[in-house]
Amino acid sequence: MLREEKAAGTALGIEADKLTRGGKLVGDEIINSVVAAWLGRQGGDDFVFDGYPRTLGQAEALEQMLAERKQPLDVVFLLEADISTLRSRVENRAICKACGNIVSVGLHVTDASANCPRCGGVLTRRADDNAETLERRFAEYAEKTAPLIGYYEKRHLLRRVNTGRTPEQVFAEVFQILNEHYH
Repeated sequence: MLREEKAAGTALGIEADKLTRGGKLVGDEIINSVVAAWLGRQGGDDFVFDGYPRTLGQAEALEQMLAERKQPLDVVFLLEADISTLRSRVENRAICKACGNIVSVGLHVTDASANCPRCGGVLTRRADDNAETLERRFAEYAEKTAPLIGYYEKRHLLRRVNTGRTPEQVFAEVFQILNEHYH
């Protein structure tokens, strides 16, 4: 949603891009406005948010938005990984300059000098993929996002998924949880 806002050149998109390029989380007011606008454009009832909500304020705002739509939140996934796994993923992440495809060196491509497997474009590192930004993200997670675990556990919505496995295994578990929930 934030990339769509940036591409459209909206004030929200420009402000969000400034923050994310600096490795910071977008504030509740901006992200809630983006989500509210996006929900207003949706005709259907089925959607998945990735990376939202990230704070209790965002969770409460989402709850209010969904209540206005008379649409309850069905399930919340906590995609868990240990810190060393997260560090490795950030250190090995590359993005294609041409198509925006995100790849992992060692998983999707053999080395950082490889071309994008999707379009053949040049791979580069994101400006915010560095140790300083990662440490700031860990601190922000502990302060702002970790409290969501208890928030959603109390509502019996939280499902934990270990992401230290292959993408196929993680997908299979998420798929199984969704199947159990909707059948």
